[in-house]
Amino acid sequence: MRRPGRGAGPAHDDGGVTVGASVDLRLADLHPALDDPALNSMNFLNEVAQDYPDAVSLAAGRPYEEFLDVAALPRYLDAFGRHLADDLGQGPEQVRRTLLQYGRTKGIVHHLVARNLAVDEGVTVDPEAIVVTVGCQEAMFLVLRALRAGPRDVLLAVAPTYVGLTGAARLLDLPVRPVTAGPSGVDPADLRAEVRRARAEGLRPRACYLMPDFANPSGTSIPLAGRRALLELAAEEDLLLIEDNPYGLFPAGDTRRLPTLKALDTARRVVYLGSFAKTVLPGARVGYVVADQRVAGRDGDVGLLADQLARIKSMVTVNTSAIAQAVVGGALLEHGCSLVDATARERAAYDRNLRHLVDGLRRRFPAGAPVRWTVPTGGFFVVLTVPFPVDDALLHRSAREYGVLWTPMAHFYDGGKPVRALRLSVSAVTPAQIDAGLDRLTALITDELSRRGATAPVG
Repeated sequence: MRRPGRGAGPAHDDGGVTVGASVDLRLADLHPALDDPALNSMNFLNEVAQDYPDAVSLAAGRPYEEFLDVAALPRYLDAFGRHLADDLGQGPEQVRRTLLQYGRTKGIVHHLVARNLAVDEGVTVDPEAIVVTVGCQEAMFLVLRALRAGPRDVLLAVAPTYVGLTGAARLLDLPVRPVTAGPSGVDPADLRAEVRRARAEGLRPRACYLMPDFANPSGTSIPLAGRRALLELAAEEDLLLIEDNPYGLFPAGDTRRLPTLKALDTARRVVYLGSFAKTVLPGARVGYVVADQRVAGRDGDVGLLADQLARIKSMVTVNTSAIAQAVVGGALLEHGCSLVDATARERAAYDRNLRHLVDGLRRRFPAGAPVRWTVPTGGFFVVLTVPFPVDDALLHRSAREYGVLWTPMAHFYDGGKPVRALRLSVSAVTPAQIDAGLDRLTALITDELSRRGATAPVG
């Protein structure tokens, strides 16, 4: 951090680095994660988008904006206020306090979240096992903070891994060890091998983080048999599974929604992370965690993991905005606590866009072209594999010279090795924008192949 000079001149610190007298702190004296690429990833991608506002963005994983409705907010607030009065029996003063004061740390819509899980996911859970959080990112942080008890603890995560999870783990000094994904979402044999390898090294694998449905960034999904096998493995290896499910309501076409891991969980092996960012309103920043695992206290009492997460939350954000929760609660009430039908328009838009993107790739990269891509069964993301390294410098050139944004897959891997793939998102664009973006991306890839001497055809 540098500020206008206040001192007499330059000085040398004890490491031999010349610094001005105006330097108040050194990055080396702050938490080491602050210098980690994972923590800069989201900011970097946002800054590139801001620097090139006219570029077509196939990078953003934001929900479709056409159906976001400011006029719905007072209706949702009114619906939740009536629910407090008519269904929960709160008087006018109590309703006012619930909506406008500091609130319960676990949240004020936990009972509606439980009803939503029962209706949409077939998950029966005590509302007291739910903590309503400031987005799903806080839910991740709370869970990892609770599980990281000492330097021997490690987290397993299916690679490529959502960078928000990696960054949160870095801040908590919790090493992340990658597990092979494979075409079926996760390789159970590699997961078991990583668990045993960690234990052989004297480490304690606490959990494995994964997205079974249309994962970010890979777009892959775990089949039903694979989900059952994962739960059996978790029981055999005494391992928790952290299931993150932001995209599960968005299957493409006639793809059948599969039960979540939590819906199949009969032994409390799954900590479930949910979010209303993609299904209700991203600006509300409301997520939640289902943590029904039993925790034995030092005095012999048995409580819930959710109780421990609430203790951590009370020292992090105190409570999630009551107004934001009320908006989400009102939306749930308006739709009978089911978001399946409520998101039908969005699901149709994502399905349309996903098909349009994949069809567009087929037209532009005919058989024989040195380019491959995934064809996910839902969600937001397609991964494009190319025969050259894809990095931030190429993204800058793509935005500056070709007017198209995407996400380098290197952001989702550890180790700094070159990655020859990029992620395309279909969630926040129109078919016309997809066409324009693919035309520009094709020009970039064609020029890059030509520059590197490749001769395979590109349409």
